[in-house]
Amino acid sequence: MMMTNDATVAAESNLLHVEGLTVRYGAGPVVHGISLSMASGAVVALLGANGAGKSSTLRAIAGLEPAEGRVHFDGKEITRFTSAQRFRSGIVYVPEGRAIVTDLSVAENLTLGSYFVDSTTRERRRQMVLEFFPEIANRLKAPAGLLSGGEQQMLAIGRGLMSGPRLLLLDEPSLGLAPMLVARVYERLALIQKEQKLAALLVEQSFHAAAKLASRAWVMRHGHIVGELDAQALHGREGRQRAIDAYLGARQHEPSVNQA
Repeated sequence: MMMTNDATVAAESNLLHVEGLTVRYGAGPVVHGISLSMASGAVVALLGANGAGKSSTLRAIAGLEPAEGRVHFDGKEITRFTSAQRFRSGIVYVPEGRAIVTDLSVAENLTLGSYFVDSTTRERRRQMVLEFFPEIANRLKAPAGLLSGGEQQMLAIGRGLMSGPRLLLLDEPSLGLAPMLVARVYERLALIQKEQKLAALLVEQSFHAAAKLASRAWVMRHGHIVGELDAQALHGREGRQRAIDAYLGARQHEPSVNQA
């Protein structure tokens, strides 16, 4: 299939461009041919209720789920790249539920994120991570399983940063955390994004959590993108109501929640 001129321009001008992404489990699709683009250094959220297809979208972009459609990264088509090749290209997935190796130490978990780099680069990146997350700096020898939920989330993000990503795919970073810990994790993510100019695609059920970091959001429902929120809508009461309406399908006949 030939890409249209508009799609070609989008693929070349954006850090990430996804076109016609479809993910199937069993007989039917859970993500229905969605398309999205994001610029270098941007933070964009995928919002939606549980089962909307958000995590499947993220995993497909990371190459962890078989999918139809096209994926371009930094102007290059990576549709046929394996997950390892996408990781090497700079796409790093931080999974829902953190998925740290609980029997390994904090230091060993961080090393897992940078196994392919030289020791000098690894140590430099580790110092950067520990500056961002001082809560785990004094726990390097402790088994990761003994960390609190918030500390484990910080470790999972830190492990992702150890690889030197261009695009961080964050899957429900607020899941299972108390509000105070959610605020702390998002404060650190905002600091990382500001200092590293790191692009991030964020999956969240929590509108408030996503609005702390993202400057733009897509709302998903039943595997479709049903709306888009710009920065103003993300931080306003009306935007929140529009997102809730999209979650519930109250405005399902309208073409968009809010055009950015």
